[in-house]
Amino acid sequence: MEIPCRRFGRTNLEMPILSIGGMRFQKSWDESKSHEISLKDQKKVENILNLARKFGFNHIETAKYYGTSEIQLGMGFKSIKKVPKIIQTKIPPNPNPKLFKTELLKSFEKLQVKKIDLLAIHGINSPEHLHQAVRDGGCIDILKKFQKENLIGHIGFSTHGEPSLIEKAISTNFFDYVNLHWYFINQTNSKVIDLANKYDLGVFIISPTDKGGHLHSPSTKMLELCSPLHPIVFNDLFCLRNKNVHTISVGIAKEKDFDLHLKAVSLLSESDNYIPKILNRLQEESINSLGLEWYKSWDKNLPNWQNTPGGINIPVLLWLSNLIESFHLEDFAKSRYQLLGNGGHWFPGNNANSLDADICENQLYKVLERHIKPKKVIRKLRSLKEKFGEESLSRLSKN
Repeated sequence: MEIPCRRFGRTNLEMPILSIGGMRFQKSWDESKSHEISLKDQKKVENILNLARKFGFNHIETAKYYGTSEIQLGMGFKSIKKVPKIIQTKIPPNPNPKLFKTELLKSFEKLQVKKIDLLAIHGINSPEHLHQAVRDGGCIDILKKFQKENLIGHIGFSTHGEPSLIEKAISTNFFDYVNLHWYFINQTNSKVIDLANKYDLGVFIISPTDKGGHLHSPSTKMLELCSPLHPIVFNDLFCLRNKNVHTISVGIAKEKDFDLHLKAVSLLSESDNYIPKILNRLQEESINSLGLEWYKSWDKNLPNWQNTPGGINIPVLLWLSNLIESFHLEDFAKSRYQLLGNGGHWFPGNNANSLDADICENQLYKVLERHIKPKKVIRKLRSLKEKFGEESLSRLSKN
């Protein structure tokens, strides 16, 4: 089938609305040499590349941080003798521009290509990262030199940062596109997308299936609420109904992972027959599960994690609690809970494990004094700790 395309902002690239994300099909999250990759592991990548070409995916996105992804893709391009029309990779910001350039050259070497169409600075998650990227003589200047030599097409950035930081990065006007999070369960970047449109940036939605609620393994309740669509199809259509969204990442781990995303494409013209009804159903269930007062006000007057004892990220933890109560997204909530305190700047702030041990209720009451239900907040934090506090989880990549 032919995947529709949208103009990718001021890059003027015709971007397919589905992009292959290279984070889930690689052999390992540790970097390896080509001879350390088995024929079986490499064959899997090449099968996915062949299917991607068959289904009309001509944009593939990867990163230095994705373990063996870049090197396996480069080997795959050489083996199948076909390079996708649009290649994107991502390099983390670095305070030392020379080291940033070294990492960039490594990506060219691994991918075995002469030109990278889209090059993103990976993980502008803090003001420090933004400064490293855009300061005079910084990462952007390195990329512009490569751009002048026609080795790079367009420059963008990816981010897990706060909306205010993303808006600041967009407003520098140094970037042509942005990779960010936005999907049904997390719409905090809605205004960011509007600003990106104002600056005519391409908008790429990161990981809507996995970070959008582990929709590859949805709860029974989520399946019922999204019926007659699978939650993946619903979420894809939810994202793509926003015309300021140009493409969404399809994280392929196995060949069958294409099917539901292609189903979403086939239903795109009919999305208005499905999505409003499902959205109403999801909203009604949230109100019924949480209560109208909590549904409307749970996120008002909450302290940010920097100003909370123990760095507890109360807004994120209450969000996870709401997802469990409303949609039974317990596996997703567990993984995110355990990343807090273990995921660095990618998942900032801490979980509630320090509650009672190092942090007492009275300390939290002081920062929650303007919230409608301080006691309820603390009960929910304690409940999450009881559910998930035994284990810890690290972000898959080490940086």
